[in-house]
Amino acid sequence: MRSHRSFSSRGRAGLPLARHGSRMRPNWPKASTRQLQSHRLIPPFVSEPRVAIAYDCLFPINSGGGERVYRRIAEVLSERGSHVDYVTRAQWDGPAPQATFSVVPVWRGAIYDSMGTRTPASAVKFALALFRHFRARRGSYDLVIVSALPVLNVFAVQLALAGRKTFVVTDWLEVWGWRQWRAYSGALMGTVASVLQFVAIRLGHLHTVNSDFTGSRIRGYRRGATPVTLGLVDLVGTAPAATTQRGEEPYLIFIGRHIADKRLIDLLPALLEARTQISDLRLVIVGSGPETAAVKARVTELGLDEAVSLVGRVSDDKLHTLLAGARALVNPSRREGFGLVVAEAAAVATPSVVVAGPDNAAAELVQNGVNGAVATSVQPVELATAIVTVVNAGESLRKSTHVWFETERIASGLSRSIERIFDAYRSAKTR
Repeated sequence: MRSHRSFSSRGRAGLPLARHGSRMRPNWPKASTRQLQSHRLIPPFVSEPRVAIAYDCLFPINSGGGERVYRRIAEVLSERGSHVDYVTRAQWDGPAPQATFSVVPVWRGAIYDSMGTRTPASAVKFALALFRHFRARRGSYDLVIVSALPVLNVFAVQLALAGRKTFVVTDWLEVWGWRQWRAYSGALMGTVASVLQFVAIRLGHLHTVNSDFTGSRIRGYRRGATPVTLGLVDLVGTAPAATTQRGEEPYLIFIGRHIADKRLIDLLPALLEARTQISDLRLVIVGSGPETAAVKARVTELGLDEAVSLVGRVSDDKLHTLLAGARALVNPSRREGFGLVVAEAAAVATPSVVVAGPDNAAAELVQNGVNGAVATSVQPVELATAIVTVVNAGESLRKSTHVWFETERIASGLSRSIERIFDAYRSAKTR
């Protein structure tokens, strides 16, 4: 027989007692939700989404700009309280590298050929591994950030999660035209890649990009797209002892992989030209790659053996010392998704020289006379003119370079960009 609830007597402090069958207990007054929260009896709680990041490289095993971006995104999301799986390929023996997030290897293999070009076979294999991972965990993630490099990643994730309400963010380090694809991958594979990119841009709920010009290309392919440009300047952190003073011997520094797109070989004739005005100017080259041998041969051919030092890969401390002592960072690359090295240089008050071009996002970061100079081309005279201008500007330019960095670090931080991603995610959940 169902018991009837009725007030039958009063207990201590005059509180009415509620009868539940044979039991008597105080009938405490109910407070409103607002009252309880104001007295911290019920702490406000907002669930952070479960997140996966899909990319086939991982910093610091791989040291490119994209790798640093994705790792930092994973760290920021973890700091916010999200569980984050970084879904990648295995490049180590034994346990996965330590991180504040979960590193989840799904495939093992090389992704570059001997010339430093990504191979189609590795793209297919990693995409299949991504598909299997996300298909088996269709209910495990609320938000997935997938790198569109290579573009098959986008199709794999989208297909695996078809029919789910998972919010998919496609991140575009770069968006290429079909001519560039054909030049990179050949006529057949380049055409296929261009078509796949065209279709992939129409997938997912949100695009993120590293530069405004990449964002404009996204909008050109998908009308109504509102890509979020990631603020990445603060990725480099702050230099504890940044100084605008430099040593007596002036030198330039190049940092990066020695591949054709970096146009390192074109920097050498420009150095020769610049030395006609600054006779003791030297160049320190950091990094290595498929073109290292050709660079060494060109150095000797131009008679620059005493003026150029190829130091290979160096430790972080050594890199910091070299960068902080340089008169300028020179990055003649034709293709940069962001150009994080420009921000790294500015953090230690070193201005940059970059080259204007339709695929060079680094040029967006450099303001003539503020934190460096933008050369019109890699022709020796044009590039040398920009180099000499920056070196001769001296300490005043180094001071304004550091001011630029401190300003941009606050105004263009990654945390703000992630909040915009979360705003889009929350908005989609309420629909």
